[in-house]
Amino acid sequence: MLPVPRSWADLTPAWMTDALAPHFPGAVVAGVDVVDLADGTNRRGRVRLTYRSGEGPERLFVKREGRLLPRLALLALGALEAEARLCLAAAPLPLEHPELYAAAVDRRRLAVVVVMEDVTIRSGRPNHATVPLAVAQVRSGLTALANLHAAWWDRPRPASLAFLRPWRLGPAWAPVSWASLVRARHRLRSLGQAALLPADADAATLERGFRRWATIAATGPQTVLHGDPHPGNTYTLPDPHLAGTGPGGTVGFYDWQLVRAGSWAHDVGYFLVSSLAVIDRRDHERALVHGYLDDLRRAGVPDPDRARAWDLYRQTPAFGLGTWLHTLAGAVFQPVDVCLATIERFAAAYADHGLGRTG
Repeated sequence: MLPVPRSWADLTPAWMTDALAPHFPGAVVAGVDVVDLADGTNRRGRVRLTYRSGEGPERLFVKREGRLLPRLALLALGALEAEARLCLAAAPLPLEHPELYAAAVDRRRLAVVVVMEDVTIRSGRPNHATVPLAVAQVRSGLTALANLHAAWWDRPRPASLAFLRPWRLGPAWAPVSWASLVRARHRLRSLGQAALLPADADAATLERGFRRWATIAATGPQTVLHGDPHPGNTYTLPDPHLAGTGPGGTVGFYDWQLVRAGSWAHDVGYFLVSSLAVIDRRDHERALVHGYLDDLRRAGVPDPDRARAWDLYRQTPAFGLGTWLHTLAGAVFQPVDVCLATIERFAAAYADHGLGRTG
């Protein structure tokens, strides 16, 4: 069994050889160079490899558990091991994503590791959450999500995916969630950004809407969700046919830390609202939701009722806004500029769809 490294220095040639063996038999790693280290919700780094014999990737991407607070937060959400277990399940994911090569979990130390493809080798360009995606990119991402959702739409999952569950945010979460949202509102004021939130988005209203969406997402047809498809968890592969014509290409999804089961609308609303500039979302959101539904139908899913689908979609910003306010309050999960850019998009959709009046 692959052990979980205690430090980056433990990613030795022997360890990397064992990690790659199932996918690259005969490859023997001679040298390991860890570069581009980053520390957020998780620790992550790019790894350059040389080989004594055989062939394998010249670079990999490795994720390890983060510091104590992020680990405890992910543990409370049932998400600490999720990406590693998804890798170990070897379940098909019918959308563009990095190849998952190896994973290991050490429950005693609350430690995990996931070894995956570095998509930049295929000219993948990581998207950044502070830069809105183009409408064409969001359309590509929604088609990818429709393919994922259709593959598992309202059908039993194998035992290897039995760990996937909907969000569960019962009443016991309410005081913790409320206190976090109060802290977030205070941070917004201290940053001079209080005006980002609608006037009716007080902490109590936000908290009720946040938990209400989690309850709604656990009803209706259930499928496998990425769970956290904001633009910072996506990348774009270039389309040679679109060279020189502006943003375009195939959008892929990485960082499956919050993979779970639930309603399609969770992924669709979270991705669409967080990814588009406010004006583009207002102009295109209905057509994009209908395009997603068309993709579902083409993939064999019975055509959902469009009025009901739209009603589900328009409720999703309550969860997205709550999530990113919690992220801002936590202070260690995402940079402040990423939090503010994403909160702005969700807050605008929250106001546009009148969610403060129903919170």
